[in-house]
Amino acid sequence: MKLKVIIHEAEEGGFWAEVPSINGCATQGETFDELLRNIYEAVEGCLSVDIQDIAISKTDRVMEIAV
Repeated sequence: MKLKVIIHEAEEGGFWAEVPSINGCATQGETFDELLRNIYEAVEGCLSVDIQDIAISKTDRVMEIAV
């Protein structure tokens, strides 16, 4: 999967980024390298779902897919 990320320079220094295709997914970093690391963590966190909070019957299946 490829996602577009918009990277901004923060007024107070450093950077912040947002992922427009994932509502509310944003992060920041003091350096560009730190920001890049944080983007991956932010996307993973925004897309992760705890299946314990979802009603699943005995006939349902849970799968992970890569897109």
